[in-house]
Amino acid sequence: MILKGTFLHTPALGELEIRPNAYLVTEGRQVAGLYDTLPPQYENQPVTDWGDALIIPAFTDLHIHAPQIVNRGIGYDKQLLPWLETYTFPAEARFADPVFADRAWKAFLNKLWAVGTMRFSAFATIHKEAAWRLMELTEQSGLRGLIGKVNMDRNAPDDLREDTDASLADTEELICRSREELKHTGFILTPRFVPSTTARLMEGLGGLAEKYDLPVQSHLSENPSEVAWVSQLHPDIPTYTQVYDCFGLLRQDKTIMAHAIYLSEGEKALLKDRGTMLAHCALSNVNLSSGVMPLRQNLAQGLRCCAASDVAGGHTAAMTHTVTATVQTSKLNWLTHPDQSPLSLAEAFYLATRGAGAFFGDVGAFLPGYEFDALVLRPTELDALVERTPFEQLEQFLYDGDDRSIAARYCAGALVPQPFPNSTRG
Repeated sequence: MILKGTFLHTPALGELEIRPNAYLVTEGRQVAGLYDTLPPQYENQPVTDWGDALIIPAFTDLHIHAPQIVNRGIGYDKQLLPWLETYTFPAEARFADPVFADRAWKAFLNKLWAVGTMRFSAFATIHKEAAWRLMELTEQSGLRGLIGKVNMDRNAPDDLREDTDASLADTEELICRSREELKHTGFILTPRFVPSTTARLMEGLGGLAEKYDLPVQSHLSENPSEVAWVSQLHPDIPTYTQVYDCFGLLRQDKTIMAHAIYLSEGEKALLKDRGTMLAHCALSNVNLSSGVMPLRQNLAQGLRCCAASDVAGGHTAAMTHTVTATVQTSKLNWLTHPDQSPLSLAEAFYLATRGAGAFFGDVGAFLPGYEFDALVLRPTELDALVERTPFEQLEQFLYDGDDRSIAARYCAGALVPQPFPNSTRG
């Protein structure tokens, strides 16, 4: 496959490359090269010419709650723990109904496709059948996903609180079934967070992680009340981060921890040593009055970070909004921490493409050997009134664009049509 257009990507944090009127060649899923002039060996091959369109890497969202897509934009007068009790848990209980779950999952995947998120890591619910259905539908969609059945056996409503042994058995069944039947959708272990998982459940999940060499996702130090609660639940373990580590859930280069706002220097050192990916959820942190992650400081200290939506704590699945909120919250942080400079828009864009894509391997940039995930952007009628540089086009798309600007979506080297056109778009 050969595409022609103006390509823009961020190969590394702080680097921005723009290649006008260039040719990108793929071989299977991967980028073979990006050329200003098409090499002779490709001259007789068909070219998809996107004209003056801007072609950027597609988004990767490493922290999103799939069932909460129905709750986006709801309940932000509350802080985290009351919000979970009032809105999140009742919504997730509905996924015991397979018909409801099927409709919601299709709308969820349609929504991700619409906003240009081609890869994601998602929390499902505690329900084995619902989690499996989301994995099946993701496999059909053309998107790439890591999906986890949520585990929680304490401090949850009766209809969402699991028996510990059953939770582990259901989880292992899904792990094995996904490996036997799916090619492009993976399983990720998903303890909701420490307050909702007993020591025995976390120990069992740590064992499954080791047995099957699995990635892990959860929440860490999102809210001061939550951090205090963890200290009460585990008075024998010094920090929230160490609780996960004690149970084998900080796997080397295989764990995603969302939020990570209130970390000690010792916790940061441990997370850096483990290669943990910290999912910075700017919209959610503001909506639920959780706090502001010191993102610039974390990056300077060598921590792995990405930008993520955290629907429905974040009010939209559109990673464009997450990117701009990442910049905006870094500016607010700078006002009270002048030694921590704000992030540039290009840096925040990197965190939602190459930075997040790294969890899937070589993803999120137009470099040789990288899997080709891309969005083709056309300016709206309003934006086309004034001639803009490629970076200015990206700016307008990130700050005020939507799915109407996306002319085409590619994932793993293939053009991806809308997954479920006869279902609710989302």
